[in-house]
Amino acid sequence: MLRYLALILLILVIALQVKLWFGQGGMNEVWRLEKSVAEQKEKNEALKARNDALAAEVANLKDRDEAVEERARSELGLVKPGEKFYQVVEPPKKPTSQDADGD
Repeated sequence: MLRYLALILLILVIALQVKLWFGQGGMNEVWRLEKSVAEQKEKNEALKARNDALAAEVANLKDRDEAVEERARSELGLVKPGEKFYQVVEPPKKPTSQDADGD
């Protein structure tokens, strides 16, 4: 009788271990979720750094007129009265014999 009870308990322990390691909500799922959380934390850190950079840029544009002028010159082509604008254009690249082969 004691032998049967020990066998039943052993089978029960094995069944519980299988459920713990491979069942729904088991260790495999915990590991997968921990990995997902770590990946999301990395993404959040990258986005936080980007947001901090944008916030610094916004503060710079609010506080400094030079920053606004620099942005207007680079993005909108602002030229002050009395300034001369020179645009340097690279000459077109001549095709080489290798470009014509098509290899």
